[in-house]
Amino acid sequence: MRKNSNKNTRINAEVQKELANIIRGEIKDPRVSLMTSVVAVEVAPDLKTCKAWISVFGEQNSIEDTVRGLQSAEGFIRRELAHRINLRNTPEITFIVDESIAYGVRMSKLIDDEIAKIPERSDDELDGKYKEEV
Repeated sequence: MRKNSNKNTRINAEVQKELANIIRGEIKDPRVSLMTSVVAVEVAPDLKTCKAWISVFGEQNSIEDTVRGLQSAEGFIRRELAHRINLRNTPEITFIVDESIAYGVRMSKLIDDEIAKIPERSDDELDGKYKEEV
């Protein structure tokens, strides 16, 4: 099975959906934040390993606690995944923190701060400036 085949894409999507459901509803570990989402999943073509990118809303220590909680619950998560999805092998899951959402929020805030520094100009001032340049 090729890495970008339709079958592999469907497996990735199904594993992502079920993994999100398991994390949201089944894990009772208090270290796992309620604001945890599964951003992406990549299952290896041989179905032995799986990389799961997760995003956690909160402070850095909350993120670290969530990753530790998910790593300790990996056996339970694999068992639940095996019950929910009929695959030849149930993959070993590696959780990776995805910080792209936090990065985007930080960049958006920086852009908004820079825009706020620009003084407001009236339409007359802008028209005058445009005429001077022409």
